[in-house]
Amino acid sequence: MLAAPRPGSGQVLAFYEHRIGAVCKDPALMLMPWDDHLVHRGDGVFETVKWVDGRVYLLDEHLARMGRSGDAIGLKPPCPWDEVREIVLEVGRAAGTSSGLYRMLLGRGPGGFGIDPSECPEPSIYIAAYQYSPKPASFYEKGVTAFRTSIPAKQSYLATIKSIDYLPNVLMKKEAAAKGKDFPVCFDSRGLLAEGATENIALVDESGCITVPKLDNALSGTTLLRALELAQGEIPHCYKSISEEDIYAAKEMLVLGTTAQCISVVEYNGKPVGDGKPGPVSRRLLELLKKDLAENGVKL
Repeated sequence: MLAAPRPGSGQVLAFYEHRIGAVCKDPALMLMPWDDHLVHRGDGVFETVKWVDGRVYLLDEHLARMGRSGDAIGLKPPCPWDEVREIVLEVGRAAGTSSGLYRMLLGRGPGGFGIDPSECPEPSIYIAAYQYSPKPASFYEKGVTAFRTSIPAKQSYLATIKSIDYLPNVLMKKEAAAKGKDFPVCFDSRGLLAEGATENIALVDESGCITVPKLDNALSGTTLLRALELAQGEIPHCYKSISEEDIYAAKEMLVLGTTAQCISVVEYNGKPVGDGKPGPVSRRLLELLKKDLAENGVKL
């Protein structure tokens, strides 16, 4: 098994599994029990966190959201959250790179192939550090394309939990690749804007206000919320139900996420958004997020 081919192993920098209690750097040893309900039932939650120039961005916010997601499905880590935080930093230090990404997985744990959580005597924690590939510079300089995906938004009670069941998100991304578009955008059963495959979506209306979906049909993004906080007092924002007609009338359309930071959509469904160029709000939010990471990121 250790000699078997391991696609993507070159991207793995370091990892930790709670059963073993040690940080390891050999990708061949990055093995997960098949009977962990995280694997065969999707019974678990996750977070993706980045570090740039030795600073981990929004670590505590991501851990807090992971805690909320876990609470929503009755799942807590096998150790205190402050210990999880220290393990994350230890894995980042072991990676030995100035920049990278974390994938943190909290699962129901191994114990059987049924559906009953009581099979699993202890929850599982897996933390991996891997290479960070920033979005292309052209995304920020020229903007990106987006379209309305045929995949509907998740049901509200699932959309607000960052569970590992990302099959709808995978299908959205697959459809975007088939259409040659950069970002898919999904809508709920009411025809209201929800989110992208792995990012939040927001608009800038005619008055210059950042309009955000009410987040009852989408995940509350840490990057989105931090961007709004940083822009407080400079750029107004509001939460509202957003229809597709609102997108066509918008001055800007924004993509916000951990790896995207803030990117401007300049074409939606083949039509220009605003003047068809990245707008001032997207540029300002990107500037604020970069500055915030440099000044407030947690040091490894």
